[in-house]
Amino acid sequence: MKEEEKEKLEEEETLKEEETVEAENSENSENSENSEDSENTEEAEEKDPLEAAQEEIEQLKTQILYKTAEFDNYRKRTLKEKAELILNGGEKAVSAILPVIDDMERAMENGEKTDDPAVLREGMELIYHKFMKALEGLGVKKIETEDADFNTDLHEAVAMVPGMGDDKKGKVIDCLQTGYQLNDKVIRHAKVAVGQ
Repeated sequence: MKEEEKEKLEEEETLKEEETVEAENSENSENSENSEDSENTEEAEEKDPLEAAQEEIEQLKTQILYKTAEFDNYRKRTLKEKAELILNGGEKAVSAILPVIDDMERAMENGEKTDDPAVLREGMELIYHKFMKALEGLGVKKIETEDADFNTDLHEAVAMVPGMGDDKKGKVIDCLQTGYQLNDKVIRHAKVAVGQ
């Protein structure tokens, strides 16, 4: 038993010695870490403004490169879209007019088979009305001139008609060429004769 007690005591002493050594080592390592930290902070304080500025410059350079590339891609994409719009912008208008052309071709074929002018006139009127509906679907409409006041935004006076009376003064007397608007924008002024 004495031997066992001796061994236990020895073990306890070695454990105490190890704990003491570990405590000293940890204190030394903390001191060395603190001294290293203080050295690092001193070095960081000395190098920090310059390094920080250089890092910020590098970040800004990369941001500029990305933004420049992004803008260049956007510019190329919009140019491509504009080119496609210019090339294919009339597609809607052409698609609306194609059925009218088909009707015109059928009318010409049937015109060879008949000599009755009333039938031909009726066919032409049907085609005209279909064509006007197609144009209205595209936003094109006639500028009304019948009994309208002369308006320089819509009408172009090509003749002045004197002696029409006071009630016709400044009014449209006759329309020589029909005018048209596209979505409220005048694309051709109506050529009119105006009362004087």
